[in-house]
Amino acid sequence: MFCYQCEQTAKGTGCTVQGVCGKKPEVAALQDLLLYTLMGLSQVAQAGRKAGVTDQDINIFTVKAAFSTLTNVDFDPDRFLTLIHQAAKKRDQLKEKVVSAGGTVDLPDGPAGLTPRPTLEELIEQGEAVGLKSYPGDDPDILSLKHTVLFGIKGVSAYADHAYILGWEDDAVYAYIHEGLAAIQRDDLSVDDWVGLALRCGEAAYKAMELLDAGNTSTYGHPVPTKVSLGHKKGKAILVSGHDLKDLEELLKQTQGRGIYIYTHGEMLSTHGYPALKKYEHFYGQFGTAWQKQIKEFSDFPGAILMTTNCIQRPKNEYKDNIFTSGMVGWPGVPHISDLNFQPVIDRALALRGFPEDGNGRKVTVGFARNAVLGVADAVIEAVKAGAIRHFFLVAGCDGAKPGRNYYTEFVEKVPKDCVVLTLACGKYRFFDKDLGDIGGIPRLLDAGQCNDAYSAVQIAVALANAFNVDVNELPLSMIISWYEQKAVCVLLALLHLGIKGIRLGPSLPAFLTPNVLETLVKTFDIKPIATPDEDLKTILG
Repeated sequence: MFCYQCEQTAKGTGCTVQGVCGKKPEVAALQDLLLYTLMGLSQVAQAGRKAGVTDQDINIFTVKAAFSTLTNVDFDPDRFLTLIHQAAKKRDQLKEKVVSAGGTVDLPDGPAGLTPRPTLEELIEQGEAVGLKSYPGDDPDILSLKHTVLFGIKGVSAYADHAYILGWEDDAVYAYIHEGLAAIQRDDLSVDDWVGLALRCGEAAYKAMELLDAGNTSTYGHPVPTKVSLGHKKGKAILVSGHDLKDLEELLKQTQGRGIYIYTHGEMLSTHGYPALKKYEHFYGQFGTAWQKQIKEFSDFPGAILMTTNCIQRPKNEYKDNIFTSGMVGWPGVPHISDLNFQPVIDRALALRGFPEDGNGRKVTVGFARNAVLGVADAVIEAVKAGAIRHFFLVAGCDGAKPGRNYYTEFVEKVPKDCVVLTLACGKYRFFDKDLGDIGGIPRLLDAGQCNDAYSAVQIAVALANAFNVDVNELPLSMIISWYEQKAVCVLLALLHLGIKGIRLGPSLPAFLTPNVLETLVKTFDIKPIATPDEDLKTILG
């Protein structure tokens, strides 16, 4: 196996024996084969668009299948067997539609003609031949950019799937995903072509986040500032981790009047700010904090756990009987809820002891998405003009267990008292519960939500830039970004697509970027690695 799609990849170069995430070589090979098959499906989908054939089922399947290959999403070999065979079958059915419409599917040998073998063992053998290093082209910079596009597409697919579940989609996103996946098998594109494809991946990512934002806010209302308890209530309990608001809503409906309190974990914290979700009286609080503590937190939770998206490494045997998955998440031996009927989760929660007594905990405030912040924009603008607010820092991104992530806690702690910190995604659990005070009633720590709420943060920046009649890059705003997996890759590409410059990225730079590609990003976008909090603050603030 060879995998280097996440920040914690072994030795900073690539996992070759087993994934740091717990992914076994067999699963890695199956994921590689699924992606290869999706490239062939995408080649046919592109041919279909030229002939006026667009298949909605193919669009939806592609994003769901690509989503399943994200870090920590699916480790179940049997599910990949099914997805691979489905991909090949859908590809061949689409070929027939294209030909019937007068199009041509005269495609080169490779993924468009692959016949998946019938058994897992044979599929694993096929997958071992089509991994990341097998893609056409000898130029290491082109291969680096192909991988960047691939990982970005995985993140775009996750957001597109979340948006689709809430009824929001755009064919332009599907069209790009097919174009990008199909292009990986080409050997006639230059470095400049691939840089363009990477930036267009950012464009697709931004559109997917916009769609998801529309889905979330039209369904559940715009988030409002809300205090969330970090304690717990006496009684039965279910913990929800991940990103899927639909799953959370359905669970809240199904547990009404059942004597069960619902807690959030990880990026689900921000859901307490949505009016349509916070109305449920048994939707209580947040249990758990930073990523590196998640395994212990999950084993300490005395109720059932529902995993709705990639959040933690594979569960340990001593408590995995209490875990259920939904959506694209899948682990061998862990029950999967595929139809939003959460009765098995409820039954397990009722059978477990729950919390024996109340546990008082401090509270944190969430819900500072764009509507909430822009609702006080006049006060913010006046504070900047008066010199009360000197600078804004967006300290956002993924968390992880690798040493060096304490940088983000220390950075926020050292931000001067006349500066405001805007944060989002799971990286905030390094500092989300710190009391930074306020500036004229404006909190110095503003939690904007999940990783996809980077869209909301950009809208805040654009609004402020318009108010001051300057470019976003001229604002007193610095972005300090931590990354871990592929959703972060697509968010970064979205920021680059928008022309955002001067991003500080850490805790380490992606292993899939060659020196030449990194130099291009530095020259074009002034991307730089983090240094120390003191050094970076001094450079930014002078």
